[in-house]
Amino acid sequence: MITLRQLRYLDALARYRHFGRAAEDCAVSQPALSMQIRDLERALGVALVERRTGEVKLTETGADIARRGKQILGAVNDLADFARHRGQVLCGPLRLGVIPTIAPYLLPRLLPVLQRRYPDLRLELRETQTQTLLAELERGTLDLVMAALPLDHTEIETLPLFEDPFMLAVHAGELLALEEHIAASEIDPDRLILLEEGHCLRDQALAFCAVTRRDGVEFGATSLATVMQMVANGYGVTLLPQIAAEAEARDERVKLVPFSAPQPSRIIGLAWRRTSSRTPDFRALGEVVMEAVK
Repeated sequence: MITLRQLRYLDALARYRHFGRAAEDCAVSQPALSMQIRDLERALGVALVERRTGEVKLTETGADIARRGKQILGAVNDLADFARHRGQVLCGPLRLGVIPTIAPYLLPRLLPVLQRRYPDLRLELRETQTQTLLAELERGTLDLVMAALPLDHTEIETLPLFEDPFMLAVHAGELLALEEHIAASEIDPDRLILLEEGHCLRDQALAFCAVTRRDGVEFGATSLATVMQMVANGYGVTLLPQIAAEAEARDERVKLVPFSAPQPSRIIGLAWRRTSSRTPDFRALGEVVMEAVK
């Protein structure tokens, strides 16, 4: 008999590729996790794992079963959510993941409104990059994700919320040399400062400026605050989302220049598993987000 515990252990092993770290994540001993994986292999009649010294590799079948198991775990979480929240909107725990280029700028506006309007909601926040959030959403450890759309994932449903235009942040001393508006073709790729690999904002900026990774964009920061300090000290320029402008462009050494039409922007929205029963919750949250942005 296949158990949910075995599927959780296999999911952890697929993520960590290491018995010890997977066991730690599942809060069990390594021998206990290993035994459950062997029991799962016997129940299925297939080898799931190639056991090597110092490393773990899933077999092709094992990787496919781990992927299917992740979907089952997500569906089980959705079933539990249905039982807990039936007939009630935005109450109890809600695990929300938000990307770093949204969280610090939107949450201060959003959270007070949520607390007043839905006092029984217990929001649990997770801030990290898009791909990590989507993996956790699929696995069921997150209920909902707020990120830039579109998202390349067939198992999720999305709800666009608002458009977030980009502006060019430059050192104030450079402003005299610029027109009232600037075109993407006028940006020097060698002076473009971006977030590190993995941030969707980095990819959006590279795409808009028609810059490839071979064009010398070397510096990669972990936060927009760091990028803006580089700009303030004259080390280059960057694309700044409008939602972050109030917080990140307060330094008088930084000026913002609008782009000429068509102005680049990103669409911010919500994403959740198609199997989730909490769609009314997510749409209600979306309405509060749009109100907070306005």
